[in-house]
Amino acid sequence: MQRKSLLTGPATCGNAEIRRTTMALNIRQTEILEIARNEGRVGVEALAERFSVSLQTIRRDLSDLADAGHLDRVHGGAVMRTGVVNYAYEERRRMHEDAKAAIGRACARAIPDNSSVILNLGTTTEAVARELLGHRNITVVTNNINVANILLANESCDIIVAGGNLRRSDGGLVGHLTADLFTQFKADFAVIGTSALDEEGDMLDYDLAEVRVSRMILRQARRTFLVTDASKLTRTAPVVLGSLSEVDTVFTDAPLPERLDALCAEWGTTVTVAA
Repeated sequence: MQRKSLLTGPATCGNAEIRRTTMALNIRQTEILEIARNEGRVGVEALAERFSVSLQTIRRDLSDLADAGHLDRVHGGAVMRTGVVNYAYEERRRMHEDAKAAIGRACARAIPDNSSVILNLGTTTEAVARELLGHRNITVVTNNINVANILLANESCDIIVAGGNLRRSDGGLVGHLTADLFTQFKADFAVIGTSALDEEGDMLDYDLAEVRVSRMILRQARRTFLVTDASKLTRTAPVVLGSLSEVDTVFTDAPLPERLDALCAEWGTTVTVAA
């Protein structure tokens, strides 16, 4: 493949791409991007009404944001661009906070007192942990430092933290040591999250080391719960964690697409939409 210089010569397609990805955003485009980060998707008509501008103006804004690598255009709007790299932890924590809280409440209601639970990585599993603060006589095994810190406030909760490599970016523990620890447990419940969910029902993620641990967690529980907001259906990720056919219940904030809902019914996977 011929390598194009980014430093000299006329404006090639490659140079144009560099200029687009480093373009300065105007105030409206910055706000549009923030809405997309929080909601996962933006619509042309809703944005035009919000900013009191024409549909054409919003379409140009979305095209500019797509050219700059921030968004992917879809029919009627745009979604956050994803692929091989996940959002930063603090950004993920702020996204869909109300949905995650509702999902956390619904999931926690399905976990009784006097039970053992495995909680893995993710901001939605952390929402579940917050809803377990009132549970009595529970044991939680986790590879998520944030989950452990949340549950410190519940004196009736025994907390076991898996060893392994600490991922400073989000407080996750991953690697062979982490996976090996989970083989020593058979929990009543496992609660996992996912970075993306496709129309075939595959749970997808970005980090192979994290996925290895999540696969082990699925095997080490009598009942398995997936907690995920509906925005994960608009995202992609390269590593397959598993299938919804391996999960007992999916807790989410909106009905699944018709085809995926039918697959879950065929597999015997319950779908609970949090109110």
